[in-house]
Amino acid sequence: MRFLTEKQVERFFDILNQSSELIQKERDQSYLDSLIETLTAVQDQDTSDLDLTADSMKKLGRIYSEFNRDDYDSETLRKGIQLAILKAIKVDDIQANYQITPDTIANVIGYIISGIFRGTDSISLLDPAMGTGNLLTALYNQLSNTLALTPTVSGVENDDAMFELAADSFEIQHIRAELFHEDAIQNVLAPMVDVAVSDLPIGYYPIDENAKGFATHSEKGHSYVHHLLIEFAMNHVKKDGFGIFLVPSQLFQTDEAKQLLKWMQGKIYLQGLLNLPSELFSNAAAQKAILILQNEGGHAKQADPVMLGEFPSFKDQKAFAKFLTEIDAWEEKDLK
Repeated sequence: MRFLTEKQVERFFDILNQSSELIQKERDQSYLDSLIETLTAVQDQDTSDLDLTADSMKKLGRIYSEFNRDDYDSETLRKGIQLAILKAIKVDDIQANYQITPDTIANVIGYIISGIFRGTDSISLLDPAMGTGNLLTALYNQLSNTLALTPTVSGVENDDAMFELAADSFEIQHIRAELFHEDAIQNVLAPMVDVAVSDLPIGYYPIDENAKGFATHSEKGHSYVHHLLIEFAMNHVKKDGFGIFLVPSQLFQTDEAKQLLKWMQGKIYLQGLLNLPSELFSNAAAQKAILILQNEGGHAKQADPVMLGEFPSFKDQKAFAKFLTEIDAWEEKDLK
């Protein structure tokens, strides 16, 4: 059994970084585009499609020769790719929707899912806005260990570059996934799953015509994309299945929330809303929460009470562990 070490993560990141910087410099293009080309080339151990000088091809050949896939577990590879994407965001000054869900938050979401599905022999996940695939692959790796099974995963992403990064990340980690390079709001034929999970993009969806088929669309002007994606996701969750989403803490305190709540009535149970520590965010308006929804049907029932609260500081390990224990008790006593 191989264990994740910082040294291994740094070693893999160094391979990706050296290659990306070399390609970026010679081709005078973004670090992100260079990283996408690197991820394909390093897996194939092939520089022939890169269209570089002979000297650069030799250098890359030496860099890639240091990579042996069997030396790494999938979580090490994910973390190395995560570091490279974080560098791309900084170097290229990339827009906010490329931001990666921090591992601390991904781990908490995985913990909640593990508690709900403890004892199951299978689980399927769908992320309707998977971005670079970091959250989905983090959950895959975590649930593989905690539930001792192989999750079935699907993801939807409209952005070209993010989709390519996600596809490369899944491939190099040897994670089989059904990925859709489409806009989820345009009615993607995604599978029905046990859990929909996503760090949802926040803001307005620009194409009003596409949103008209959604109950959560706005009567006037643009609709909130996070509302539309919640509806899409829950429509692809089985009876009594769950949706676990990263959302604005003020989700239900806006005028537009009326449409969201109206759509939920008689179909969806609001089971929990857990604010993340305020210290993680620049101001109160930016604070996010973990939203827990459950489709009606099957063995589903409204939790009593609904799990509401705010996580203590992740730095306060004692208080954080106590809060996780409270979640465990709620899942066991009030949710199931």
